Amino acid sequence: MQQTSKMASNSYLCFFFSTIFVSFSVISLLPLAFSRDLPEITHTFLDVSASLEQARAVLNFDPETIKPLVQQKEPLLQAQVGNSSSFSVQVHPRESLYKSSYEDYKSLVLARLERDSARVEALTTKFQLALEGVKKSDLKPVEKELLPEDLSTPIVSGTSLGSGEYFSRIGVGTPAKPFYMVLDTGSDINWLQCKPCADCYQQSDPIFDPTSSSSYKPLPCASQQCQAVRVQGCSAGKCLYEVSYGDGSYTTGNMVTETVSFGRSGAVNNIALGCGHDNEGLFVGAAGLLGLGGGSLSFPYQIKASSFSYCLVDRDSSKSSTLDFNSAPPADSVYTTILKNEKVDTFYFIGLDGLSVGGRPLSIPASVFQSDASGNGGIIVDSGTAITRLQTQAYNALRDAFVKLTRNLKSTNGVSLFDTCYDLSSQTSVQVPTVSFRFSGGKSLSLPAKNYLIPVDSSGTYCLAFAPTSSSLSIIGNVQQQGTRVSYDLANSRVAFSPNKC
Repeated sequence: MQQTSKMASNSYLCFFFSTIFVSFSVISLLPLAFSRDLPEITHTFLDVSASLEQARAVLNFDPETIKPLVQQKEPLLQAQVGNSSSFSVQVHPRESLYKSSYEDYKSLVLARLERDSARVEALTTKFQLALEGVKKSDLKPVEKELLPEDLSTPIVSGTSLGSGEYFSRIGVGTPAKPFYMVLDTGSDINWLQCKPCADCYQQSDPIFDPTSSSSYKPLPCASQQCQAVRVQGCSAGKCLYEVSYGDGSYTTGNMVTETVSFGRSGAVNNIALGCGHDNEGLFVGAAGLLGLGGGSLSFPYQIKASSFSYCLVDRDSSKSSTLDFNSAPPADSVYTTILKNEKVDTFYFIGLDGLSVGGRPLSIPASVFQSDASGNGGIIVDSGTAITRLQTQAYNALRDAFVKLTRNLKSTNGVSLFDTCYDLSSQTSVQVPTVSFRFSGGKSLSLPAKNYLIPVDSSGTYCLAFAPTSSSLSIIGNVQQQGTRVSYDLANSRVAFSPNKC
């Protein structure tokens, strides 16, 4: 009887421990899709050796090893793309396509940050002008040859391209000619440089010649597309445009319609775009810009896309990813709402409740990330801004919490717009607190360490890649988006983030 009792007891203990083992096994095998519903990860690791190796290599990229892969001619599908079909094109970081002229990695970083600051200034200027009520109806069209001085209004019709970090290969015209175009969610007007050039900056592709395309059509002044251009004029009944940027750059020329094609994915007719005959500024390399903003002249709006998404690979990488239209977001995506701002339809405002550092929510009023009744404030997702900008109150809270949890790391002097930097030259890998975005709806997106602690030289200086702004507008930049597929679900007014989907 006693032996039977012991056997029963042993059987119970075996069952108990095997149950615990199975339970732990199930938890450890939970797919990443559910990890956002578990408690936030408090720390992660930064691979210092790997990121420094990549930083040192970026100056030695050979663009000729990349270009032939994307310049090859491909037969176009006869079917036209639209909101019922999905299609995609490759996305390349700038340094993989253009030979760097910088003597060292720090010079490259400083140039990127300078251009990024110019872009942010343009974004905030455009936003502020919209809040002050400067509208298209306030501008007077011109009835003469359009020159930059003819439209000397304070309007910023687009945003500075900044460093133009990400490009796609787009076909324009019939027959299609391929061009590298900057991707920009902060702009609506699509444009490229055109012959004849009154002034054209240097680009890697031959300049587009309208006389070589059978599908080129100038837009009349009375057309709906022309009336949608914020700064527009008229000459001999043809629509003229100017897009000026906060850093002094601009493009000006004729508004036209053209066929735009996407390799094997297909083509779409009658896309309104600017054919720029006078262009200056920070656009060197790209032939023009593909506007992905929320306005009526943007490419997604014109093709009535239900969604689009991109995944931005590391800017110091030679790899590429894709820009997809009308494809479903990955199943493991973290969603937040696209919020409407009646004053500015270009930008993608989103619902953000706050930030966490080391798994702990920061004490930041929710109002810091929200627009008020007059449209002031809020936070946007932008593909062209590099470094995330936060209102000073939010930035200080983030920085202070990060510094408190990294006292074991050797601090060093700030660099450019970064005030929190570390000397990791003697390290191969370091543990750092996790930084997370806490979206409306209770979901969180934890960033990998390389998306917020970045090298600023090749000797081991790393900086916290956030910056304060005195503007009420906050911006989630592309450094924080790297390696994450960002899906703009336009049909359902949502933005989805899914890590490791490049």
